[in-house]
Amino acid sequence: MLTRLDLRGETDIESLLPRPPAIADAAIDTVAEILRDVRTRGDSAVLDLTESLDGVRLVSPRVSPAEIAAAAERVDPEVLEAMAFAAERIRIHHMEQLRPEVTHEGSGVHVTSYFRAVASAGCYVPGGRAAYPSTLLMTAIPAKVAGVPRVAVCVPPDRDTAAVADVTLAAAAIAGVDEVYAVGGAQAIAALTYGTETIAAVDVICGPGNVYVALAKRAVASEVGIAAAFAGPSEVVVVVDDSVDPDLAAIDVMLQAEHGPDGLAWVITWDPDVADAVIKSVERLTAAAPRREDIAATLARSGHCVLVDDPQQAIAVSDLVAPEHLELLCVSAQDLARTVENAGAVFCGPLSPTAIGDYVAGPSHVLPTHGSARFSSALTVDDFLKQHHIVSVSEEGIRAVGPAAETLARAEGLDAHARSVRMRLDRLPLAEESSR
Repeated sequence: MLTRLDLRGETDIESLLPRPPAIADAAIDTVAEILRDVRTRGDSAVLDLTESLDGVRLVSPRVSPAEIAAAAERVDPEVLEAMAFAAERIRIHHMEQLRPEVTHEGSGVHVTSYFRAVASAGCYVPGGRAAYPSTLLMTAIPAKVAGVPRVAVCVPPDRDTAAVADVTLAAAAIAGVDEVYAVGGAQAIAALTYGTETIAAVDVICGPGNVYVALAKRAVASEVGIAAAFAGPSEVVVVVDDSVDPDLAAIDVMLQAEHGPDGLAWVITWDPDVADAVIKSVERLTAAAPRREDIAATLARSGHCVLVDDPQQAIAVSDLVAPEHLELLCVSAQDLARTVENAGAVFCGPLSPTAIGDYVAGPSHVLPTHGSARFSSALTVDDFLKQHHIVSVSEEGIRAVGPAAETLARAEGLDAHARSVRMRLDRLPLAEESSR
């Protein structure tokens, strides 16, 4: 179920690692066509695509506030309590990310920097295979903490009920979402980008999804803000030694694999006996898992057990993968974590499964995938904020910094830039005389 890969004694490990399969041109073409269709036909395209792709014919994509309120009433109170608990932890964590206005003054130049939220944000929440109220909380709450006035959510309707799952709508109520739409896939990203008769366009789009959703976000990135990097199918790398029960490593590989067949699930160890034990545990636990078909499909395609020389090589391999989730189930996990260069989130020790991060740790579980952890990070409040600068230059300031600005402008061949500074410098004696 996990493919073995022995890298012991190898120096050029990068060339030996299996790479994620290339995204098919057919998928890219399909997404481009969906984007064009929604941009051209608006609601009609959204409704037609929802019918053809999700098997649901809707009258309107909008979920009314009354439907949201009614759904919340039908959810188990224990589940509501757990969601409220998670929401508060997420809110507190993201409140800590807010930064005050900053002022810098020197040489007569006064600069004030401050942050202002975008006017609107669209949160994509996966559906279809399962309900993900946690993703709604992990996307909408950071946006609300940032101060976004309008937060819209798109989530695919259930094929059987033709509705959004009650638990997801209840999460929308807890998070204070302003609008919910029963739309999924690339058509949801198109609607949030271009707007339709029912769904107003947004300034920033966030949230994970399948490869079509991720490709759609990549395609519209020049027209709308895309929060975080390639947030696609789920990934996990588990680094494990003999200090941890192999069943814990196995279940943690499985918990991300159960999201579906397009993900990635790796075990890395420097102990051959541990490798054998974890592989056996994965096979045994998967056979008894309710979502064993999804787990088996992921592991058959992208499941590996990698043998390395030592903990340092384990981290080197992980850094090349740049996984969404990295678990360190080994001795000195905290020290090892500080050596990690590329990972969306790192979980240290046997009591820190990625499931805690998925629900209640506090940071958003919307993390970079497909190697994009090399240059990006988790969704934060910064993804919904714009930084503004106010610059004021005094007479002292133009004297102090103006000549350097003029010189640089002339070095770049930009005469008007240089003259705009020189004209002010030349007028300074007149300003001095008029003040006497």
